[in-house]
Amino acid sequence: MKPPTAAPNATPLEALGMVALCFGWFIAGSLWSVSAGFRNGTISDASLIGLVGFELFVGPIALLILRSRGHAMRDLLPSPSWRGCGVGALLYIACILASAVALSPFAVDAAQPIDRMMEAARPSLAVVVAMSVVNGLYEEVFLLGYLQKGFRHCGASFALGLSLLVRVLYHLYQGPHGALSVAVIGLVFGTFYLRTGWLWPVVFAHMLADTIPFL
Repeated sequence: MKPPTAAPNATPLEALGMVALCFGWFIAGSLWSVSAGFRNGTISDASLIGLVGFELFVGPIALLILRSRGHAMRDLLPSPSWRGCGVGALLYIACILASAVALSPFAVDAAQPIDRMMEAARPSLAVVVAMSVVNGLYEEVFLLGYLQKGFRHCGASFALGLSLLVRVLYHLYQGPHGALSVAVIGLVFGTFYLRTGWLWPVVFAHMLADTIPFL
């Protein structure tokens, strides 16, 4: 695959608005969780359906705004393929291995907030699958397809770091270990996308990452 094709560069003001629209609520909730000692809610059908509803409402609005500013939908949205699914599965395995290496020094520590949330989680499989599809598309389209790609003109490291910062900020509620794991996964995703410009494998890997822990 070739690097991402030419697309309108994102401006700081535009990017700030898009991050606020797409991820502002999640970032605010994540920061509140940290300040409140990780008093997170439970993962249930209701909470996951709420997440899906939010993303299905905000996502099209964000895409319409970007389209009005000259961003082509074909540059933002992934093209599903069986080959991409296979590569995405390998990418997911790479994320699991990289996270295991990063977290290995902390294996004996006490349970983290994300561990407690997963232990109490009882969502239905149908809702989990729906959430994984919508959330995987939503996050990677706006984090990589828009934000990272839109700042390539500022340098690959800056573009990767910016998307990684936003990703970690709205996952801080998971605790130190969870945030570190998300950072590692984001680094793998972002690096793959920088080198290939192929978004679908990242989206599919994200879907697997959202689904498999609940099986």
